[in-house]
Amino acid sequence: MSISHSCIKYIRSLDQKKVRRTEKVFLAEGPKIVGDLLGKFECRLLVATEEWLKAYSRIPAHEVIEVSEEELSRASLLRTPQQVLGVFTQPDYALDPTLPRRSLCLALDGVQDPGNLGTIIRVADWFGIEDIYCSLDTVEVYNPKVIQATMGAIARIRTHYTSLSDLLMKLQDAPIFGTFLNGNNIYEEPLSPNGLIIMGNEGNGISPEIAKLVNRRLFIPNYPTDRLTSESLNVAIATSIICAEFRRRM
Repeated sequence: MSISHSCIKYIRSLDQKKVRRTEKVFLAEGPKIVGDLLGKFECRLLVATEEWLKAYSRIPAHEVIEVSEEELSRASLLRTPQQVLGVFTQPDYALDPTLPRRSLCLALDGVQDPGNLGTIIRVADWFGIEDIYCSLDTVEVYNPKVIQATMGAIARIRTHYTSLSDLLMKLQDAPIFGTFLNGNNIYEEPLSPNGLIIMGNEGNGISPEIAKLVNRRLFIPNYPTDRLTSESLNVAIATSIICAEFRRRM
């Protein structure tokens, strides 16, 4: 069965947010990512080479199309296609604003770079943080560049888009951590096994509106403290350092 021109056109249209939103689907590419997602999310369409298909006896997908490498390259959004791509249904996660009272969660305030969001999802997965609350102006998690950057971690992490200010107003009795240049040294501050860790925008950090609702202000010190260093850390790297310290304390 060869792949039709209309099917290729449809797959490539998933690069557009409006199409993903209307269809309620997202595109994932490559053996690692597709392998992690199969069985976790509903797969509406799977397109793969003969070589990849030979390794699987049963594939949980509504439709499977075998293609040549050349046909896959015409459908793929990647410069170097990787044997398989899948169109998956976007999961519908219930928004539970009380989770930070009993577990450690992340919140992202205006993170814009797809690579950063994808990496943060991988970091959350590594450190056992299962829920991420995203501000409404944070980059869309189903952007293909985000999906690729998660390297499959999207299968295990729930993302929720919501008004962070409304969420934080309901959580004033819980620890709300935020990173600031004038915060307290994270290595000297008490940390908790529950609460919300807020990470800000790449250029502007945490917005003033959200900053007012933070009740635990943290700072990652440079070393040595009197040495001239970079102005700031990449948000994904900062998230890694902070999550590692929280888990080390536990």
